[in-house]
Amino acid sequence: MLFSPAPPMHIPDGFLSLYVSAICWLVTILVLSLAISKTNQSLGERQVPLMGVMAAFIFAAQMINFPVLGGTSGHLLGGALAAITLGPWAGMIVMTAVIAVQALLFQDGGLTVMGANILNMGLIPVIVGYGFYRAVLNRNRIAKLAVTGVAAWLSVMAGALFTALQIWLSGHAQLDVIVPAMLFVHIFIGIGEAMITVAALSFIMRTRPDLLGEESESAKAGGGWVLIGLAIALVVILLSPFASSDPDGLERVAINLGFINTSNAAVYNILPDYSIPLLGQTSSSTIAAGVIGVMVVVGLAYAAGRFLQKKKV
Repeated sequence: MLFSPAPPMHIPDGFLSLYVSAICWLVTILVLSLAISKTNQSLGERQVPLMGVMAAFIFAAQMINFPVLGGTSGHLLGGALAAITLGPWAGMIVMTAVIAVQALLFQDGGLTVMGANILNMGLIPVIVGYGFYRAVLNRNRIAKLAVTGVAAWLSVMAGALFTALQIWLSGHAQLDVIVPAMLFVHIFIGIGEAMITVAALSFIMRTRPDLLGEESESAKAGGGWVLIGLAIALVVILLSPFASSDPDGLERVAINLGFINTSNAAVYNILPDYSIPLLGQTSSSTIAAGVIGVMVVVGLAYAAGRFLQKKKV
């Protein structure tokens, strides 16, 4: 089947209690405040356009759900990739921009739980991914890629664990049931994350190692790499109609454990389910919505980079 509507990916409103959602918002705001402060002190000129490119690629890649097992699908988180290419602080800004646009423009993830989605899918994966990669910064490329794969897999597992704990604290599942259920399905989703992250990083290492702080005589000067990066993101968007329509890991667990009906519908719709309302649920509608999303996240991430760079002392 050519067209597969993108299934819900993020925590919807209703899965978490207001108490748990508020705590997640508080933690997210505190971590993001630190990230903004640190980015303001360390963001380099070359990182600003890279923030836009990485935001575009991660947004596009998250639109493509890949099948894993038993009628379940998964998708890239991208936190580890953002952290490795941009550093942890700018990586957090980029992930926040992507997840916020998904919630506000596409109704992918609830509004009251957006702090939890940013924490689980953006901040925690960035921290885990960068923490492991930093240990091999001075090693050869083979070691870096190997550790990148492990870091990407662990970032997915960490995000799944925190999501499970939040659902348990919200009273929708027992701890000894929700944790193994979430971790089991995300073992396989994490493998896909690791493969995509390693492939992307390997491509960057071969073509523009200077973006990772590696010296290379073959690295070309200029900003042509920005256009290439955006072109890759748009090509990925063209593949979005082929995404798996199977429930993603969280939705599958919610169905199996019986709390799927606790989710609340979005209070408004702009581009619901990554589609243009006038075009209906068609492949061209998904692609058009994806292109709009890429343009918005690029603009938001680039503007954030410019704003923070201007305040650099």
